[in-house]
Amino acid sequence: MAEVETPSSPATANGACKDDKSRSKEAKADEKPLPKLTPSEFRTYNHMAEHMDMYHSHFRSTWNTLYTATTTRKRPSGLSIKRFISLGLEFCSHLTIHHTIEEQHIFPVLAKRMPAFREELELLTQHKKIHEGLEKFEEWLEDVRRGERELRWDEMREIMDGFGETLWAHLDQEVGQLGAENMRRFWSLEEMRRMPM
Repeated sequence: MAEVETPSSPATANGACKDDKSRSKEAKADEKPLPKLTPSEFRTYNHMAEHMDMYHSHFRSTWNTLYTATTTRKRPSGLSIKRFISLGLEFCSHLTIHHTIEEQHIFPVLAKRMPAFREELELLTQHKKIHEGLEKFEEWLEDVRRGERELRWDEMREIMDGFGETLWAHLDQEVGQLGAENMRRFWSLEEMRRMPM
C-alpha cells in the first residue's frame, strides 16, 4: 500500500497546532472556486465515495430487512429463525470489521488533511456510539440464538432504535466527505490514485 505524503501540520511558535476552527475559517476565506472536473478526474476523485457507498448500501439493506421484521412482527418469508438471527449477527460482525478497517487504515491517512476524519470529531464519535449499540444488539441476538431469551420484536426494535439514527446519518455523512468535490479540496489526482482504497 503506497504511503500518501502530507505536509506537516501548521504549528504555533510553541509547537502546538492551531485549532481546527481557526484553520477552517482561514481555509474558507482563502477558497476560490475550483475548475470543473473532467469525467475522468471526477471518477478518480469520487472512487472512494463510490466504493464506500457500495458497502454502506449493503449495511442499509440488511438493516432494513432486520428492522422491517420488528415493525411487521414477522421474519421475512423463507428465512428460518436461525437464519434470521444469523443475519443479525453477521450485520454486527461485518459492520465492526468495516469500521475497524476504516479506523486502522483509511481514517489515519485522510485525517492528515481532512478534519472530519480526526479522532475527536463527528465521524469517529459516531463510530463509538454505533458500536455501543452494536455490542448490545449482538449480545441480545446471541442470547436469543442460545435460547436464553425469546425473540421479542419490541425489544429488538428498541435496541436498533438506540443507534439507528446515528448509523444512518454516519453512512450518509461519510460518503459525502469522500465525494469528489470535497476530496479535491484536500488531495491531488496523483494522491487519490495512491489512496488505500
